[in-house]
Amino acid sequence: MKELDDIRSEIDGIDDRLAALIKRRLDIVGEVAEAKRRMGTPVSDPAREREIMTRVAEKVGPEYENGARLIFTTLFGIAKARQRAMIGGESELVSSIRREAGAAHQFPTRAVVACPGVEGSYAQQAVSALFPIPTILFFTSFEKVFEAVEKGLCPYGILPIENSAAGSVPQVYDLMVSHRFYIVRALRLKVDHVLLANRGARLEDIKEIASHPHALTQCGAFLKAHPSIKATPAVNTAVAAKNLAAAGSRDAAVIASRACADLYGLEVIADGICDAAFNYTRFICISRKLEITQDAHKFSIMLSLPHRPGALNGIIAKFAAIDVNLTKLESRPIPGMDFEFRFTFDFEASPGSRDVLGLIAELSQDPEIEHFEFLGAYAERQ
Repeated sequence: MKELDDIRSEIDGIDDRLAALIKRRLDIVGEVAEAKRRMGTPVSDPAREREIMTRVAEKVGPEYENGARLIFTTLFGIAKARQRAMIGGESELVSSIRREAGAAHQFPTRAVVACPGVEGSYAQQAVSALFPIPTILFFTSFEKVFEAVEKGLCPYGILPIENSAAGSVPQVYDLMVSHRFYIVRALRLKVDHVLLANRGARLEDIKEIASHPHALTQCGAFLKAHPSIKATPAVNTAVAAKNLAAAGSRDAAVIASRACADLYGLEVIADGICDAAFNYTRFICISRKLEITQDAHKFSIMLSLPHRPGALNGIIAKFAAIDVNLTKLESRPIPGMDFEFRFTFDFEASPGSRDVLGLIAELSQDPEIEHFEFLGAYAERQ
């Protein structure tokens, strides 16, 4: 029986030969790119890839077929990216990212910002945390915020995108598809819900609690402990508080921020009602213009893939190949397309990373990716 050191020595020898062969293969890719450039042949050749995959599968046998498929899918991706770079040069998208990243932008301290809801909302608190001197314009919906930014009414807009307890905000992800924007900043805001009622009201008198659906979800244990109280969805926590104050009823309450008590003359009748002690909502700040500040360390992209086995795995493998940490993967169904999804990727990287820019160039130019959007490179505050 072989000793472990002897086995590892044999593996090292195989790895050395593999490394030399991979280098030789990628050198030849350069020759392929030149030939395709002269002939006007497309970079992508699915029939050729299937032919290679079939031959490799036969050589390795059923036991190792899936592993070989993963290796060669990654290799094909690297080869095609190299060919595209040699034939077409740097893409306009990558040039824009380089240009913005090198412009030494500072995030502004004052700006006009579109915000969903009303004063006292968590979105308003996020605006105040990001901009020391903001001018806030409030809008009735997430879509109105997108429109205000897209049409140039407000240079910036703030939107909730994810909560640590209730998960993603699907309405925002769905609206991303139909609007043009860039993410220029992100923030994780501590959320501390309280139960508010008009002065003189008591918890035992409450028959209905209104709040945003995410807030209701985040306080699920409290609501379950009071089954006789009806939970009613509202468009916004602060809007619910403002409406309650205007109505003056004493048998209704709202789940909202403590700031709404002073703003709307309400009283806190129950505290510590969140299911999780550490409850955070992630907000994104969007702009119509691409802006990359000096401290940017995260990227977001959106793409849709062909409906075939291994398509998503192939993309994830590309990130793993360049040692990039994916921090978020969100999938949303494409309307009118059965079982087809659009994916949003968040990942940590420097805008100056050659490997990351190379991957973005590859994904943005790959004809097999049906839709690609670069959403931004930005800093995220904790």
